[in-house]
Amino acid sequence: MMYPHPSRRALALGLGLLPLFGRPSWPRDPAGHVEEVRGQATGMIGGRAVALAPPDQVFIGETVATGGGARAAMKLGATTALRMGELARIRIDRFLVDAGGEITLDAGPLLLDKEPGKPDQPVNIRGSFGLITVRGTQVFVGPGLGVTGVFVVHGLVEVTARGSTVVLKDGLGTNLSRGQPPTAPAPWGQNRIAAALASVD
Repeated sequence: MMYPHPSRRALALGLGLLPLFGRPSWPRDPAGHVEEVRGQATGMIGGRAVALAPPDQVFIGETVATGGGARAAMKLGATTALRMGELARIRIDRFLVDAGGEITLDAGPLLLDKEPGKPDQPVNIRGSFGLITVRGTQVFVGPGLGVTGVFVVHGLVEVTARGSTVVLKDGLGTNLSRGQPPTAPAPWGQNRIAAALASVD
């Protein structure tokens, strides 16, 4: 069994940081590790929220969240880098060391960068907006202009919602609204692209 890095500190609701005593035993497999934290980032595991710092491991089944003004970066598996902006929350549902995986995006912006791999081993991003299938690309997903935007910096993704699928290539984006299919792929303006990337930088 693998145990977390001792730099994790327990958090109690309304009490802030408590003295260091590490994570409880966790029988699930590690999905990756933390590479950078600016501000506060926490992992929820075994019913307890703990502060994250490099090089802490993150685990399958764990929920990772960032605070106001915070940023966090993780390496998942062998080929996927993930950057989270402020007030973001994801759950790591599945991740294989040398293959694909699946995460749930509950809130906030993220930038996912996946090295090209076997076509049957994508990374899936799920949320209330639908499903995003990433097959070797750099893609932004996050709120803006009253919608959830998906923008492909480079590569290829498929975005599915309400039974409709669009394919995004370099420089194209789509908008997702609750209960609606994705909009037709279209270029984003430079201001929107800059704002999106700044939110995870």
